[in-house]
Amino acid sequence: MESRPLRYFVAVAEELNFARAAERLGISPPPLSRAVRRLETDLGVVLLERTTHSVGLTPAGEVLLEEARLALDALEAAGRRTQRAAGPHRELVLAIKADGDAGLLEPILERYASQPAAVPVTVRLCGWQEQPRLLRRGEADAALIHEPFDRTGLDSETLTTEPRVAALGAAHPLAARDHVLLADLGLRPGDLHRFLDEVRSEGRDLAQLLTIVALGGLVAVLPASVAERYPRPGVVYRAVPDAPPAVLAIAWPQQSRSTATAALVRTAAAVATPTRANDQDTAAAPLGTSQPVASTRASSCNRSGGPGRA
Repeated sequence: MESRPLRYFVAVAEELNFARAAERLGISPPPLSRAVRRLETDLGVVLLERTTHSVGLTPAGEVLLEEARLALDALEAAGRRTQRAAGPHRELVLAIKADGDAGLLEPILERYASQPAAVPVTVRLCGWQEQPRLLRRGEADAALIHEPFDRTGLDSETLTTEPRVAALGAAHPLAARDHVLLADLGLRPGDLHRFLDEVRSEGRDLAQLLTIVALGGLVAVLPASVAERYPRPGVVYRAVPDAPPAVLAIAWPQQSRSTATAALVRTAAAVATPTRANDQDTAAAPLGTSQPVASTRASSCNRSGGPGRA
């Protein structure tokens, strides 16, 4: 199966309109319609339900849309990785949200540099939950990312699991407590990840987020390591004992065979091992202990057994 009819089909399936899809592809609607018809004929299935006023996906079309997206991403990723491999300098691209490394980035890079399979690492700063897309598109070789995330086409290994804290303005009524519950924040455990997506997907870095918290405009729920690493006047952190833990993982493309990437994954796991032990001790300690006052460094963004050949 060629990639062009798949690209045409994906455009129609996403737009659900032949005219808009044709404009997006830079062609006219008639050849687009014919190409999709030929694809249906080749596959022997109906992909689109067409009426005079609307276009919809059949069950077979829904399946092909997901599969075609993966196939096209993999094809583009293969091209990017090939171009990078042909460059004058081998390198590994690690994607990361600027404030999302749980303090592990520098020790990982320092230890990795001493590995026989190591190559120079470029750290690509990215937006909230942008790492999976960069990995699938071949723009990054590995990523540090907090779960949950879209694992399609990716492998991962857990690095740290830590409790969460609420970041509150010093004048907030809940700041007088030694801990808070999700219900105090108007949340249920099942709401937390949606809440985090809403708060973090607006493009704020941690410095901006904590400034808003200090001004009383927002309450944030963050990994406990943030409280230790970023003290800031005007912001207090309080334990949230009933919140699901914050889980940091290292992820990489399933098809990776890079020894350099495999070495980075092993290094990250080794560096995180003492941290995991500390996290378990923290989780076992009595809850309700007051957390230090807080701050941040932050940036916004532009990315085992695992993989095996640079």
